[in-house]
Amino acid sequence: MEGATSGSSNAGGAGPHGVGSPGRGSNVEQLVLDLTNPATRENALLELSKKREAFPELAPFLWHSFGTISALLQEIIGIYPMLNPPSLTAQASNRVCNALALLQCVASHYETRGLFLKAHVPLFLYPFLNTMSRTRPFEYLRLTSLGVIGALVKVDDTEVINFLLSTEIIPLCLRTMEMGSELSKTVATFIVQKILLDEVGLNYVCATAARFFAVSAVLGNMVQLLTEQPSVRLLKHIIRCYLRLSDNPRARDALKRCLPDQLKDSQYTSCLKDDLVTKRWLAQLLVNVAYPSNLPQTMVQTGL
Repeated sequence: MEGATSGSSNAGGAGPHGVGSPGRGSNVEQLVLDLTNPATRENALLELSKKREAFPELAPFLWHSFGTISALLQEIIGIYPMLNPPSLTAQASNRVCNALALLQCVASHYETRGLFLKAHVPLFLYPFLNTMSRTRPFEYLRLTSLGVIGALVKVDDTEVINFLLSTEIIPLCLRTMEMGSELSKTVATFIVQKILLDEVGLNYVCATAARFFAVSAVLGNMVQLLTEQPSVRLLKHIIRCYLRLSDNPRARDALKRCLPDQLKDSQYTSCLKDDLVTKRWLAQLLVNVAYPSNLPQTMVQTGL
């Protein structure tokens, strides 16, 4: 969940479509040109996805190059027929995930993020988050799509949150939180966490009992499953979501009745012994929902 890579342009003149080159010119320029040619696109997708970290200004170069984003969207739309019935092959999944990696680059960059949203590009990814297959090609596709959405929410921006809420991203994240792999569950929960941390997002989730209980039920189910397969990184995001929900008075009252008992069990949360930040979050959560009697007094007083 590290922040998006950013940096100043290392442009060395005009690119093939009239925009600045992202650095060591010709190779990347040629690869971007190759994206628009179906015969050379697959190799270009692979090579550019490998090189994207080395070129901080690749995102605006991709966005402003003629036909490039259209080519990436063609890759995405092209596998829709493989979603239902599920027939996605590993090769097709790898190829489209390379296209998604380039879109994640665009979503991460300060110059292109707003343009990416205004063009409603994330909507092209939503069918991938609506799949139910647990096979590796689908899981890889799901995880990479979540990475694009995760890149959008890493930067605190209410415009991003409004867009995601208006396009019903939360039910799609909840679906992944229920049936995805540990890693995709972690990314989906991170996205929900970032939405909740925005005041607009918290108010949206807590506006109706149905929305609140949909979120809290999935969080509770994940807590139950972690009894069998512990994951500190996933538990951390779950606790942060609960803590943020407890900032809303109505949600706080509801959590007094529906907060999982495991979170009050020191043996269950012993995996957090080396994570002081999450331990503080948990201590504050239990205080917020009136469970200080379950904590050692020093833990309540110090947040540890």
